[in-house]
Amino acid sequence: MSVAFTKESDAEAVAADLPDRPIPAHPNLVTARGLARIETELSAARAAYAAAQAGDQISSDRTAMARATRDLRYWSARRASAQLVEPPASADSVSFGHSISFERADGRIQTYAIVGDDEADPHQGSVSYISPLARAVMGKSVGDVVTLAGQEVEIVAIV
Repeated sequence: MSVAFTKESDAEAVAADLPDRPIPAHPNLVTARGLARIETELSAARAAYAAAQAGDQISSDRTAMARATRDLRYWSARRASAQLVEPPASADSVSFGHSISFERADGRIQTYAIVGDDEADPHQGSVSYISPLARAVMGKSVGDVVTLAGQEVEIVAIV
């Protein structure tokens, strides 16, 4: 049988079938910086979608169009559900939007900002408000000791 009559996998169609990015079920709390990031990502997604349509990438690169469509859906949903939360003026106890510093038993001091999901980046010093670290310190004050990953740490600053 000729190769022309065999059914080959349509790699382009498979690549274009991208799953949606998961949207967390909990409230989409954001800081002002987090909201600005969502706006930036939404603008970039709109631009990528427009570029894919204008450049006729629908037929030549279905993956680019699928990626742009998926990102546009995700960032549109995140913008629609965003709830801007201003950090409290008082830093008496830890809450959303605050940065906290804590001291570990070995003397290391670590600082993290408590932010929304889309803004969180532990390597850059920010964690989601639903993370185990944030949940452990929420409502605590300077001098309080909490357990993180099986180790006790003392909160030394709240900003």
